[in-house]
Amino acid sequence: AVQLVESGGGSVQAGGSLRLSCAVSGLSYSNRWYCMGWFRQAPGKEREGVATINTRGGATYYADSVKGRFTISQDNAKNALSLQMDSLKPEDTAMYYCGIRFGSCYYLPGGSRALAEFPDWGRGTQVTVSS
Repeated sequence: AVQLVESGGGSVQAGGSLRLSCAVSGLSYSNRWYCMGWFRQAPGKEREGVATINTRGGATYYADSVKGRFTISQDNAKNALSLQMDSLKPEDTAMYYCGIRFGSCYYLPGGSRALAEFPDWGRGTQVTVSS
């Protein structure tokens, strides 16, 4: 079974940086490729796609709200997914989740579509940005 464990969340002031990590286990990369992504959900809001990356080819997709500030990366050798978050804003405050699905992504899913397309999720890590 696939297991995803997020870490790296915390509380920072606006303008600060955090680096989230997602440890992935239970995946086979032999003749398989995946789309791995970061999503976030604030209280009372839908789960929002933040960024995705394809293990085959490395194509990335970002939400407009984070372009130029966040960078997603993967380390297949270490089975890890990261999200470098710079110039954080209060509106970035949310629970951040990593998710994975078989096959490549060709867009950034969000909301109910993300929940439907990504069968495997971690428990999340909280990011709080104060003004």
